[in-house]
This record gives sequence, structure tokens and C-alpha cells, in this order.
Amino acid sequence: MTPRRAPVLACSVVGAAVVALDGTVLTVAQPALQHDLHAAVGQVQWTSTGYLIAVASLLVFAGRLGDRYGHRRVFAVGALGFAAASTGIALAPGIGAVIALRVLQGVCGALLQPATLGMLRTAYPPERLGTPIAVRTAAIGLAAAAGPLVGGALVSAYGWRAVFLLGVPPTLAIGLLALATREPNHPRDAARPRDASDPRDGSHPRNAASPRDAARPRDASCPRSAPPAPPAGRAALDPGGALLLAVTLGLLVHGLVEAARPGRTEAGLLACAAAVGAGLLLARHERRTAHPLLPAELLRSRPVVAGLAVLLAASAALFGTLFVATYFLQDVQGLDPLGCALRVLPLAALMVLGAPFCPPLQRRFGPRRTATAGAALLTGGVLLLSRLDAAAGALAVGVSAALLGAGFVTLMVTATSVVVHRAPEAHAGVAGGLQQTAMNIGPALGVATATLLVALVPGGGFVPAHGAALPALTVIAALALPAALALPGAAERQGTRPGPPPPRSARRICVRS
Repeated sequence: MTPRRAPVLACSVVGAAVVALDGTVLTVAQPALQHDLHAAVGQVQWTSTGYLIAVASLLVFAGRLGDRYGHRRVFAVGALGFAAASTGIALAPGIGAVIALRVLQGVCGALLQPATLGMLRTAYPPERLGTPIAVRTAAIGLAAAAGPLVGGALVSAYGWRAVFLLGVPPTLAIGLLALATREPNHPRDAARPRDASDPRDGSHPRNAASPRDAARPRDASCPRSAPPAPPAGRAALDPGGALLLAVTLGLLVHGLVEAARPGRTEAGLLACAAAVGAGLLLARHERRTAHPLLPAELLRSRPVVAGLAVLLAASAALFGTLFVATYFLQDVQGLDPLGCALRVLPLAALMVLGAPFCPPLQRRFGPRRTATAGAALLTGGVLLLSRLDAAAGALAVGVSAALLGAGFVTLMVTATSVVVHRAPEAHAGVAGGLQQTAMNIGPALGVATATLLVALVPGGGFVPAHGAALPALTVIAALALPAALALPGAAERQGTRPGPPPPRSARRICVRS
């Protein structure tokens, strides 16, 4: 690893881990926060909902900002803003201030997350992206697993405010580190004019037109050189598309969250229907605008779309399954939170330990076969868990959790590598935003599906063998299989990502009359 890549990897890994840790420790702190601030349950729920809506609605636009202005700068703004918002929440006097600052924290998180992938894409060659992405994934798994334990210890010893102070030092440090790190090979470098002495440039004396050539009339069909296309990184930001996408994703996440709340199903479905309408307007706008927010070359890329589909299905299946399993272990089997965490510990262990093995598997077998094996493991884990009854032992739950962890980490590393690798460098931020969007919408979709189906079987909804939720989530997990089959095969794993066609040579042979 070169000295220039080390700080980039550190910023990417720590930034992604802090966001993952923040999401898990807050769940443990919410009861204490509600009691201390004398807040209603609905208000406390908005500390999570407001954050999710802000993040999901702005991820793609934040990625576009990174493509235009540099991922390092956008990452630094997001990290420093995240630290400031976390400090403000720890000092907040009431629940209203907490909700407002959580929304601000979500905006900063949206700036931070796509840049963690965009910086890797600009710092590492495409064929070497697998290892840093695997390290990033392992850090996310470790942070998510440690969150409840660390959060519980902090809340018990120092109160809920300490949970938000936990992320301030690392985000402040990586924000300052990002400002001090030079961003290598950013697309905008292509826009810099060549030095006048560069022999490859037409301005070099050896290539300059002589007075005789200048006086000679030229055939219009035989230009000396084609004018350079404007660099993709400096394209317009498409504020109209960004607004429509934010409305679409915000309504979708809000609808899924509301659908999972008792008595709010109709409101949630109405918000989802409004999201569909906004999405249709977005599609119409993107087809007509000259500089769309969602580049056509990304949306037409089969590997990129397949990778996003894999991430959406896998995250929906995993988080929906964990939602049901948590209630099964605590409400049906009577375990305390610690005992529940120990039963599913193999999931976190396999995510952390399995991530380093994914890049070698991809290099040997290709993304298609590697992701297909991961999808089979994930589907098998959900299916095995769906067959458990109230008397299920620790071994059966542990094996199911191990399959879930092994399958999900394989899919996450492989699909993320494909999405980032196959995206042109000029659109690395948008690709990272789409990847993070899939990883945010998937869990909301999975939990909403599980909640609705559990309500259909009031007597045994949380007993997997007697309910309808886990069989449905097994089907969702199985949807990752056809998506995985659409990923590149072993012969294509070294292929280049989509990009503009190579420019024609400036020296054309012309026949003059």
C-alpha cells in the first residue's frame, strides 16, 4: 500500500464504521433518551426516521457532488458536520432539538457515505478494489456487532448522551485527515490543459500548423483534431432531478417505516404510492434533461444494475430476518438482550472473519460464481431459521446465524466491488450513492415486510415455523440468485468498466483534390 492510499483507506474504513456504529448504539439508548427528555414514543421514533429519510434521499446527490468537487472535500465536510451534529445532540435540551440535529446528522452522513467508496475508486486501480472494500465491510460488521454492547455499557455508566459523544473523536480525526490528504487521479484532472511542451498536444511546435497549411483551405470533413468533450466530473448537478429523487426516496423510506408501525399501515402504503408517482416524474425528467443526475451509462450497465439488485435483496432479507429472530429469541424463548446477542454472534463473527476471503474467491472464481454461492448461503440461512419452533436450541439458531453472516458478507463485498469497479471514475460518487441507497432502502423494506406478515398471524407470528414472515423473506433472499447470475463471470472479472469510446486519432489520412 502506498503512503498516499493509507489515509484514504483509513478515512473510508473509519467513516463507514462510525456510521454503522451510530445506527446500532442509538437503538439501545432510545429508552433512556425518552425517559430523560419526557418524550412520547412517536417523537423518539422520529430520531431514527428523520435520520433515515435525510440519508436515503440525499445519497445519490451527495455522490454527484463528490464527482464534481472531489470526494475528499465532500467527505471532509460530511465527517466534520457529523461530529458537530453529534456534539449538538449530546448537549440538546429537548426532544425537538434532538430530532432536528438527527436530521442534520443524516445530511452529513449522506455526504460522508458515498465518498467512502468514491475515494477508494479514485485511489486504487479497479483490479485492486476488492481488498479495501473487504476491509471496509469487515469494519462495518465489527462496528454493527459491537454497537449494542458498547451502547449498553455507555448508557448504563454515563447516560444516553455519551452514546452520541462516542463518534465525535473518530469523525473529527478523519475529517481533518481528509483535508490534509491530496486526492489522487480525480476526473477533473483530465480537464487541465496540457503543458505547451507536451508533444502529444497540438500546440507543440512540432505539431503546430505551418503558415502554408493555415492558408490552404481544408475539407470540412477532415478536421485536424476533434474538440475535446467536456469532462464528466464537471457536468451540471441537475438540481431538478436531485429534488425529485430526494422526494421519491424520502417518501419511500417514510412509507416503509410507517407501514411497520401498528395502526399506520394505510398511511405507509399511501406514502409508498406517492413515492411511485414521484419516481415516474423523475424518470420523465431524467430522459429529457441534458445532464441527468443518474447517468445513462450507469443505468444501462448490466453489472451495476445486477449488483444493486443483489444488495437490495440481500439487505432486505437479512434485516427482516433479524427483526423476526430478535422477537423470537426474547419474547418467545425468554432470553435477555445479552443472551439474544450471543445466540446470533456467529453472524457478526462470519462477517468480520469472512470478508478477507472474498477478494481471493472473486479473483479465482469470478463475481458471478462467488455471489451465487453467497446468495445460496443467505437463502439457506433464512430457510433454516424459518423451520424453527419454540423449542429450538442454541445450535440450530447459531448455524442459521452463521449461514446468514457468511452469505451476506460474500454478497456485500462482491456486489459492492462490481458496482464500484464497473462505474466510470467520473461517476464513482453516483455509483457509491446508489450502493448506499440500496443498503438503506433494503433494511426498511425487509422490516416492513416482516412486520406486515407477522401481523397476519397474531398467535404465532414470532414463532418462525408457524408464521408467514420468514418464508416470505426466504423468497426475497432467493431473488438475489438471479441477480447474482447477471454479474460478470470469471472471464470478465478483469474487464474494463463502461466509459466513453476511445477518441479517434487526430491524424486522419485525407485525400485532397
